[in-house]
Amino acid sequence: MRFHDRRQAGRMLAEPLRELHRAGELEDPLVLALPRGGVPVGDEIARVLHAPLDVLVARKVGAPSNPELGVGAVAGEGPVLFDRRSLALLGLTPEGLAPQVERERAELRRREELYRNGRPAPAVGGRTVLVVDDGLATGVTARAALRAARAGGPARLVLAVPVSSPQAAAALEAEADRLVCLSRPPDFRGVGQWYEDFTQVGDEEVVAVLRASAAA
Repeated sequence: MRFHDRRQAGRMLAEPLRELHRAGELEDPLVLALPRGGVPVGDEIARVLHAPLDVLVARKVGAPSNPELGVGAVAGEGPVLFDRRSLALLGLTPEGLAPQVERERAELRRREELYRNGRPAPAVGGRTVLVVDDGLATGVTARAALRAARAGGPARLVLAVPVSSPQAAAALEAEADRLVCLSRPPDFRGVGQWYEDFTQVGDEEVVAVLRASAAA
């Protein structure tokens, strides 16, 4: 299964979520999208569920030799979450990654301030929280986001993604109360592989989507 773009993926992902909502399994839903790529996906889901949309900012901590390879992640005010297996394979230590962690925390705070523009983070206590992204590769960033959301005391925590590597999906099923994933291709090599249009989402688009959602 390939998607045309993130919005089409969001509309397709919204269908099984709509059925869960009708069945009473997603009461009082709140959609928290992982910026930036998860925001167009989450926007489509929020529209279908008539739910508020906000962001849950999480940042990948990349390996020094390959910043695209996530060996850890930070979200909210929680502690950094490391993939211990990746650290061991690459001969890395949490102490040695401290500079990268601080850079990502600074970027996390910058994005939260930009996207919310003074608005407080939404209260998640007692609600059904849907954490949404455009796909999962290693899953380390989504894991950090789920743990940050769980710390707020939601009644139910759902992870919703259009596509995931089988390994990441299996690893994250225990972190959420439910995982909704449309496709777990065995030949997964990267999230962008499963989109015809995987154009990078910019800060301006995230701000515009959140502003339009709040106005609606």
